[in-house]
Amino acid sequence: MQEFLDYILDHYHRPRRRGEMEDADVVLKGGNPGCGDVVVIYLKRNPDGTLSVSFTGEGCTVSQACASMVAEASDGKTAEEILDLDYKFLEEKVGPDIMRGRFKCATLALDTLKAAVESIR
Repeated sequence: MQEFLDYILDHYHRPRRRGEMEDADVVLKGGNPGCGDVVVIYLKRNPDGTLSVSFTGEGCTVSQACASMVAEASDGKTAEEILDLDYKFLEEKVGPDIMRGRFKCATLALDTLKAAVESIR
């Protein structure tokens, strides 16, 4: 459990791919109204068919760390590769306890990313 927590805290304190993308083709905001978590996903089509991904947001440690994990894992992938990512991918990163206890927080970024990808296809 401790290694999962260390990994989550690393992504929270040193987020990957965090920042607005001014030339994004798609900007999509997702949120959890019940807890106040917000994630904004930025997507840009690259000439080679891949997508550049970044995010901004605010909220709990889990939602923001998972946004970092999702953005890092999906940047440079095709739309199909991103759509193939599933909750199992996140569970492997954060552990089953976090996925059970903080499911909406952990999956917010992935769900928002997939909706953004669908809109760009």
